[in-house]
Amino acid sequence: MRPWLKTTAYESGAQLSPDGKWLTYVSNESGQNEVYLCQFEGPDRRWTFSTEGGTQPLWNPNGREIFYRNGDKMMAVEVATTPDIKLSTPRALFEQRYAFGAGITIANYDVAADGQRFIMVRDEAGAARLNVVLNWLSELGRVAPAGSSP
Repeated sequence: MRPWLKTTAYESGAQLSPDGKWLTYVSNESGQNEVYLCQFEGPDRRWTFSTEGGTQPLWNPNGREIFYRNGDKMMAVEVATTPDIKLSTPRALFEQRYAFGAGITIANYDVAADGQRFIMVRDEAGAARLNVVLNWLSELGRVAPAGSSP
């Protein structure tokens, strides 16, 4: 085992591309958190694609898009890796206040397998716990038996 990247900056939130050849990560080397892309084989060359700050990068499962957060905005950048790196201008997908979690650089959201939907964590007062209902269909039958009317 050896360090992959060693600088004086804070780097975190590394995410491998679906094909395992590329890596995104967050660094504050510029004075603010920005999202970078480099080859996994080595960080000899890297590209920053967040233009006004960025954190919590995640790959679209299709490998052609990277999502990241910029404040309350969910951003997206299209990426092509062959024959050369091409990164689109970042675009905002939506803007809404969601929780960042304890690690501001490590994503606390996820992307659906189709790359079209997100699971986000809302920051609401009194929402300090998560309730999971197992066998919910049985529970529904108990509280609202078939044939019951509203």
